[in-house]
Amino acid sequence: MTDLVLIERNGPLATVTLNRPEVHNAFNAHLIAELHAACDALRGESGLRAVVLRGAGPSFCAGADLHWMRESLNYTHAENLADAARLDAMLEALNTLPVAVIGRVHGAALGGGVGLAACCDVVVAAENASFGFTEARLGLLPAVIARYVAPKIGPGQARALFVTARRFSARHALGIGLVHEVTPAEGLDEAVERVIEAVLACGPEAVAASKALVAAVASLPPAEAREYVIGAIAAARTSAEGQEGLRAFLEKRAPAWAK
Repeated sequence: MTDLVLIERNGPLATVTLNRPEVHNAFNAHLIAELHAACDALRGESGLRAVVLRGAGPSFCAGADLHWMRESLNYTHAENLADAARLDAMLEALNTLPVAVIGRVHGAALGGGVGLAACCDVVVAAENASFGFTEARLGLLPAVIARYVAPKIGPGQARALFVTARRFSARHALGIGLVHEVTPAEGLDEAVERVIEAVLACGPEAVAASKALVAAVASLPPAEAREYVIGAIAAARTSAEGQEGLRAFLEKRAPAWAK
């Protein structure tokens, strides 16, 4: 690890900070590798229940670094394939973390930065944050992040925003489902804390299973999805966590994980 990505652990919570404030936390190959490594490390952390993803300095993440884009002018087709695959692998590692991932978005979230937000389970944005898929203005396209963005905002919104490359506000992001809460900038940390508290009130196994549930029903054929959801609730009801949760509710007490 270098200092491009900082991880701070506080009990069941980990805060992951993109730490290239001088370039608005723009992606380059090193930041992508560090963030992927951070996700892999967090996946094996004992007792971890929530991750907050944030950016240092004035922005969340302003997309691709100019120097990285300049280098890509000389890439071969094979090198471009490998480069895109590394970005996708990082996003997939973030998208599939088995704990709640909360995006804390301020300033600019552009291109790949929107891709990061799309991989978060809950996104809280400052009301002055701005978003955009600006790739088409460079003759490029938001190809890798589309796999995560389009299911989040829907194909109609994705098409409109991809082909215009226009920036849009946090309120617009809220309206299309990319963001889940918008708050004044001075209340951003407080709003994130409320989301953390809500997550920690839930069973950790239930949170992980719920994320897998959404992925399954979105991708499986109907018959397989039916079998999956039936099996999932049966497994949850008979699990130690499910048994504890139901007993705690009936006995009017807090479950073990919330104490």
